Amino acid sequence: MESNQLERSILKSSIPWVMSALVLIILPYVFTGGGSITIMNQIGITIVLAMSYNMLLGQGGMLSFGHAVYMGIGGFVAVHVMNLVENEYLWLPLPFLPLVGGLVGLGFATIIGSFSTGRAGTVFAMISLGIGELVAASCIIITVFFGGEEGISGDRTMAPPTFGIEFISQKEVYFLIAFWVLVSVFLMYLFTQTPVGKMANAVRDNPERAEFVGYSMRWVRFVSFCAAGFFAGVAGALFAINYEILTEQNLNTTMSFQVLLATYIGGVGFFLGPVFGAISFTLLQTVIGLQTDLWALYTGLVFILMVMFVPSGLTGLFAMHFVPWQLGRLGMLAKPYAKIFLPGLAFVVGSIALIELVNHVRHHGQEQFMTLFWVEFDTTSLIPWAFLLVITSVGFYFSRIFAREVVEAWGEATFVEGERR
Repeated sequence: MESNQLERSILKSSIPWVMSALVLIILPYVFTGGGSITIMNQIGITIVLAMSYNMLLGQGGMLSFGHAVYMGIGGFVAVHVMNLVENEYLWLPLPFLPLVGGLVGLGFATIIGSFSTGRAGTVFAMISLGIGELVAASCIIITVFFGGEEGISGDRTMAPPTFGIEFISQKEVYFLIAFWVLVSVFLMYLFTQTPVGKMANAVRDNPERAEFVGYSMRWVRFVSFCAAGFFAGVAGALFAINYEILTEQNLNTTMSFQVLLATYIGGVGFFLGPVFGAISFTLLQTVIGLQTDLWALYTGLVFILMVMFVPSGLTGLFAMHFVPWQLGRLGMLAKPYAKIFLPGLAFVVGSIALIELVNHVRHHGQEQFMTLFWVEFDTTSLIPWAFLLVITSVGFYFSRIFAREVVEAWGEATFVEGERR
């Protein structure tokens, strides 16, 4: 009887991983364009990096401004190893290269974590910022390793073929990245189930109480820090495989802030939060970045709105609806959500269009016409300006009105025995 229950439990717990593997296998056959596969590769790399960062911030409460350093160091070493393989000084199949990057990230994190994890909060954040700036500055000085401003490049196709695969096409690289994404996420999940992984949450919430039950705050932070460094190094090696070049931009503070944004947008503290954050941030950076130069502005606005109104991120936004779903009242929110959708959409679209018009006039004033949302505008005419101002104002006005109905409906949907959740 017990063996049957154990088998059912193992089968049940394996279903999400099997489904995830099937989705990863199907995706490149659904999105067949070369650009789509490149974007999916970048999403996979960002997922591993963001989830490694969540091991610090979400699970351990360590705010780092230099996490990209471990990705960059692992990536640079991976490129150098790639070149050694090309020159026949070393034999290493390409699928094992992320393991090399991970071990390098682990080693560097061990050195930095030995003196930075003694304190959390502002002290840890400032140390991480200083380390990030120090390593970024070293890229210009230590040109033998970092290659200066041009960086270091390699050729993944020169590695020994793996089962006849030479990883020439982006689809072949996609499956390699997908494999390591699935393995990395699974290993990070296993880490959360270990005593150290569980105590990381306790140290984050109440370090003094964790000390009382016999766990060292510094040791727990140190182990979490080293584990995060390992997976950041894996992400760096995957980046090296995908793009075949590493530069200073891969380990500077800008990259560290980007992974912070991706993690926070997805939901800090939720295990799968960085997955949604990585997808959203990469789409903003790539898809929207191809349409406008202001993608960073929109990303910043999304981050500000998340901090102000949904501090738990996209994952937390979905998790909030679990309570009314349990109570059987999720349908009560359908009508107010439907009523606020169109005014909210009008406000967002109108605001974006006005920002793009202002940017076009400011930087491309000599061009009379511009295309936005598949519509061509005459920027010298008052009609598009007046139209956009009207729909933005009307959308904002009715959004404020219907927002009150959403708040009232939410209170009713989550009301339990005199207590609102």
